[in-house]
Amino acid sequence: MDEHGNEAVTRAQEQAQEQALKQAAAQGRAQGLETGWTVFSYLLAGMAAYGGIGWLIGRAVHVPVLFPVGMLVGLGISLGYIIHRFGRQQAVEQARGPRKEITGDR
Repeated sequence: MDEHGNEAVTRAQEQAQEQALKQAAAQGRAQGLETGWTVFSYLLAGMAAYGGIGWLIGRAVHVPVLFPVGMLVGLGISLGYIIHRFGRQQAVEQARGPRKEITGDR
C-alpha cells in the first residue's frame, strides 16, 4: 500500500510540473504577441500621424507629394523608436535576468 501511495504522489508531482511548464510556455507566447501588436501599432500610428501632418501641409501649400513623404518620415521615426525601446529592453533584461510579472492596470 505504501508503494502505491508513493507512486501516486510522484505522478501528481510530475503532472504539476508538466502543467507549470505548459503555463510558462503560454505566458511566453502571450508576451510575444503583446510585443508584436505593440510594434505593429507604433508603425501604423507613426505613418498615420506624420502622413496626416504631411497631407494637411501639402493641402495648404498645394504640394500633394508631402503626404507620402510624411508617411515615410513617420515610418522612419517609428522604426527608430521601436529599435530604441525594444533593443534597450532586451539589453536591460539580459543584464538583469528574467522580467517580473506586471500586474494591475497598464
